[in-house]
Amino acid sequence: MPLDVTRHPCFNEHAKRTAARIHLPVAPRCNMQCNYCKHGLDCVNESRPGLTSAVLSPGQALRYLERMVQKDPRITVTGIAGPGDPLANAEATMETLRLVRGRFPEMLLCVASNGLGVAPYAGQLAAVGVSHVTLTVNAVDPRIGQAIYAWVREEPRVYRGLAAAELLLDRQLAAVAALKTRGVTVKINSIIIPGINDAHIPEVARRMAELGADIVNCVPLYAVEGTPLAALSAPTAGQIASIRQAAARFLPVMAHCTRCRADAVGLLGEPLAADAVALLTQCAELPANPEEDRPYVAVATREGVLVNQHLGEASQLAIYGRKEAWEEDGDAARKGTVPFSRPGFRHVATRPTPSAGGGPQRWAALADTLKDCRALLVASAGTSPTSALAARGIRVVMMEGLIEEGLEAVYNRVEVRAPLRAEHRCGSGCAGSGTGCS
Repeated sequence: MPLDVTRHPCFNEHAKRTAARIHLPVAPRCNMQCNYCKHGLDCVNESRPGLTSAVLSPGQALRYLERMVQKDPRITVTGIAGPGDPLANAEATMETLRLVRGRFPEMLLCVASNGLGVAPYAGQLAAVGVSHVTLTVNAVDPRIGQAIYAWVREEPRVYRGLAAAELLLDRQLAAVAALKTRGVTVKINSIIIPGINDAHIPEVARRMAELGADIVNCVPLYAVEGTPLAALSAPTAGQIASIRQAAARFLPVMAHCTRCRADAVGLLGEPLAADAVALLTQCAELPANPEEDRPYVAVATREGVLVNQHLGEASQLAIYGRKEAWEEDGDAARKGTVPFSRPGFRHVATRPTPSAGGGPQRWAALADTLKDCRALLVASAGTSPTSALAARGIRVVMMEGLIEEGLEAVYNRVEVRAPLRAEHRCGSGCAGSGTGCS
């Protein structure tokens, strides 16, 4: 069933009275410093981006979301908006999105970012079903941007001044293009900073419209004590209205923004409820990695030693889990009831894959078969099954090599080493249509 994108209250003003959103604060680090921003832990009495009462791990965030949905069934959107930048915390952000998609298939997913690290993850964001992304773009002229940003970090370097603004703009332009290529709805947030970029924001809207952005949000400056721009006055209501009117020549304007915290929950404009804060802090004390929810990894293998099958060719998948303190399963292995087992991991089952010819339904059935698996190791796979499995929270890892090395990478949350990455050998036209390989 396609997602109902009209249920996002930040992108559709008509939804703001009935559709609630929740922000999961799983991204504490930031990859740049804006001269108007200060983020971190703070009290609930201040409502602005960058603040949260607690930071959660992906597993804790899923627990928190489950409990909040029970309390408030109006929640239709789950977002990640900090308190730092989601893509400066890409591993936690992507894991959280996968967990949420697997648990809540009809939930809208969104991300709010400065855009610096978005383009490399645009494909993964789209694959997991992120339908809306907000990018904060304050200038499309680096000479203006250098007055807004203190520094920008792209590992291993830190950039300052004009070089920082030029790098950021380049990455932001690439982010919008990459997202729109994949059909993601893009909102541009531009902070109105009097005397710096207030006259420039219509040009931001024009340039973003050229790239295909969908909507612009002209947000008045919130002067934060202790920041370089703390002494500036907020723009007047008349200035805000004039800037929005000028920007509206190029893009539809969002005029109902409430400058949400990184742990915001409920309808737009509602104060952060005390019971929500209490639940957030309680979940922050839970175990960080609830592996019991998805304890296994599926493997496409011919003989039980190597990852060496294309997904479309695999009639069955081997299911592995962690060994608990050197479980003794040597007898079972000698009797032939399980394939070769290795220290740290154990074979728990062999599951058949759905028959070829089912089209998209084949991959939906496979996702049901693997609902307790966090990842699938395959030599290669088409875009259709990869997207279908990602949408259910199952990461497809394409590699060739020892099963053990792939399992170690998945369970330790690290990327598979480059020599193990597989090259797709089914031809450039293979998309994983579910009809079988010829």
